[in-house]
Amino acid sequence: MKLAKNATLLRIFIGEKDRADGKPLYEALLLKARKMHMAGGTVIRAPMGFGRSSRLHTAKILRLSDDLPFIVEIVDEQEKIDRFLTAIEPMMGSGLITTERVTVIRYGEETPRGEAT
Repeated sequence: MKLAKNATLLRIFIGEKDRADGKPLYEALLLKARKMHMAGGTVIRAPMGFGRSSRLHTAKILRLSDDLPFIVEIVDEQEKIDRFLTAIEPMMGSGLITTERVTVIRYGEETPRGEAT
């Protein structure tokens, strides 16, 4: 798959407790992105964060949260991001979704360096 040099980074900020069809929402989102042949995606678990409610979610031992922040990041062309956003709308409850334009410097190699073709 080739990825355009100018692409879009989608970030979805959700909580660990958020669910879709009985599974963690972050997992459902990433599996949906893969099914839709998005260029790439990553789930990041954050040690601390707060959202609209201003309630602090933290992994600190004295104030352990069972709803830590998760960030789902997906990079692809704007048109594919738009289709993905439409597809996930029924899954989304609370959360923050942002996009930004990014420049793709590298998107994998056909043959890893040092390997014979």
